[in-house]
Amino acid sequence: MQQLYLQFKSPNQFPYQNYMFNQMKQEPCFISKQGVLFEEDCLPLLKQINNSVADVVFADPPFNLGKKYGKKHDDSLEDSEYLNWCYTWLDECCRILKDGGSLFIYNLPKWNMLLGSYLMNKGLTFRHWITISQKSSLPIPGRLYPSHYSLLYYTKGKPNVFRKIRTPIETCRHCGGEIKDYGGHRHAMNPLGVNLTDVWTDIPPVRHWKFKSKKRTTNQLSTKILDRVIEMSSLPGDLIIDPFGGSGTTYAVCEATGRHWIGMEIQNCDVIIERLTEENLHYHKNNDYVEG
Repeated sequence: MQQLYLQFKSPNQFPYQNYMFNQMKQEPCFISKQGVLFEEDCLPLLKQINNSVADVVFADPPFNLGKKYGKKHDDSLEDSEYLNWCYTWLDECCRILKDGGSLFIYNLPKWNMLLGSYLMNKGLTFRHWITISQKSSLPIPGRLYPSHYSLLYYTKGKPNVFRKIRTPIETCRHCGGEIKDYGGHRHAMNPLGVNLTDVWTDIPPVRHWKFKSKKRTTNQLSTKILDRVIEMSSLPGDLIIDPFGGSGTTYAVCEATGRHWIGMEIQNCDVIIERLTEENLHYHKNNDYVEG
């Protein structure tokens, strides 16, 4: 890991020290011109980030489903323990967020219902509950078939940045014809596309190896989710902080779109570094049109 860090450290590295308290002791494992990555637990690192520096915070924490992420994380906590853990890092995320900044939490509806209530009690402004269709799980006996994840979208007051996104008019993958006639008003539709809704049915699953590292067996987010979130809520040069690096999707999209980023992952940062430096890893196609 140290060898990788030395390989990519450069004189033009991202000045992450400008956003951190002076007493920070951790050394990063990767630095680029756009961002910095630490192989550390997110809580002590978040506590070392200055107040009100992040334009966007995106968090995709473990879902407490008993998955095997490694020895450094227990994904089988009691419900109350898991929630208290979430409240602790959420407190830090709110603190480091700028006034007008955006906070996104990707999780199961079971948890986001409670996390959203917590954020409202902290005074953040609810913007949207975004439904992301994902039919990759197995049916559960005695329950409805779970087919979506939720993405909470809150801001610290009135958003500084909200860019309108238009999505392409849907077509049939077999015949190529348009699926909807939009109530007979197709002729009046904006030629740039349809206004993005709070239900995202166009997010592809990350299954093919060309989109992910073979070193990571757990789930990975589609770059299309992060591309949409980042383009909607930030501008090039803004600072994005993601406390749960996972496979590095957030950081890869920041690199591609010209955003600065601070990242952290408790283990297996070699997967993220590979993603940020390996030219053969692909991104999901995204034909969104961003206004402004």
